[in-house]
Amino acid sequence: MTTHLALLRGINVSGHNMMKMEPLKTMLESIGFKNVRTYLQSGNVFVDTDEESASKVAFMIKQEIFKVFGHEVPTIVITKEDLELCFKNNPYLMEKDVDTKKLYVAFVSISLKKENINDLKISQFKPDEASIDGNRIFIKYATGAGKTRFDQKYIEKKLNVTATIRNWNTVTNLLNIYSE
Repeated sequence: MTTHLALLRGINVSGHNMMKMEPLKTMLESIGFKNVRTYLQSGNVFVDTDEESASKVAFMIKQEIFKVFGHEVPTIVITKEDLELCFKNNPYLMEKDVDTKKLYVAFVSISLKKENINDLKISQFKPDEASIDGNRIFIKYATGAGKTRFDQKYIEKKLNVTATIRNWNTVTNLLNIYSE
């Protein structure tokens, strides 16, 4: 069995795409996923399955959510290795006195190249910073995620990808859960 982490974008945010975790868990179990666990109410779901393909798992989850709840919910499935690489490759963790409350990770649906950072035109968002590493964009907000236009919608539009963003505390806790 393979454990996958599904990151559901945009559920239970500002009254949109409302979904209680218990019915979500029950729904995922009904289509064959095992050991379904959720973290927070914001769409972090661990599932065990014989299916190894992350894209197939994402499709199954997205399709079933639409069928049962009627919500179009973009879903990105990542591995434990993806989370471990967040800690290994996040350039902002190397900075002295970094405020981890300002660190975020955008998980995207495809692997990006370092050159894609130019497509984001991050300089127009200074003093916010960003760095690309595969299917992750490390973000350091100067004043916080709520006060910037460098958000998930902007990333999706500029790079033509599906993206979902998690704060550093959530990334840390998700890795801890994966490791249990």
